[in-house]
Amino acid sequence: MRLLLMRHGQTHANVSGELDTAHPGLDLTDLGRAQAEAAARALADERIDAVYVSSRVRTHQTAAPTALARGLEPVQLDGLEEVQAGDFEMRKDHDAVAGYIETVAAWLEGDLGRRMPGAETGEEFLARFDAAVRTIVDADHDAALLVSHGAALRTWATTRMTPHPDAPPATQPLHNTALIVLDGDPDAGWEMVSWQGHPVGGDLLEDPAAEDPTGDLDADGDGELG
Repeated sequence: MRLLLMRHGQTHANVSGELDTAHPGLDLTDLGRAQAEAAARALADERIDAVYVSSRVRTHQTAAPTALARGLEPVQLDGLEEVQAGDFEMRKDHDAVAGYIETVAAWLEGDLGRRMPGAETGEEFLARFDAAVRTIVDADHDAALLVSHGAALRTWATTRMTPHPDAPPATQPLHNTALIVLDGDPDAGWEMVSWQGHPVGGDLLEDPAAEDPTGDLDADGDGELG
């Protein structure tokens, strides 16, 4: 099947740089709502049989225009949530952001046993995200849109897809309403069709002033992990 993996639109926490991962999470900004509307237009010619979201309100708000245009009801799935910030929740200081990013970076480098302080290991994150994806695949869609979160999508897609020469490095930002498209299934594996790190509605919908640590995975502001 085809999975269209979209990051949610901009939230108030993305602007302020806070690590907002707990339920229900902050709402979209005005720009985030514009990104969601633009994403629905950008996806107009894509086959989408179902729309799935996490329990965080920002994914519901982002998916709503696309679902409405197609007469679909978004399905909430536990497991699609952001990588949990644990002890770093709603912090934006350097130590918290660096600690979060360094943990995700360790997972991307294969250290899946490392635990986010006060939260999950990489193995635990992948297990719950895998279970959600398996539920989507078992529903027997040809194509589904999955609206989730920056660090979660980057970690799951990078870990689970077959290496691809056009895949971006882990340091490349995944902006709000960025889109990763994969074909396959959990048993045969996932092949990358495309990876668009910028908003699907166009680069003018970016906010270069936003701190957005879960989208950048850049603790030091220099494009490097860690």
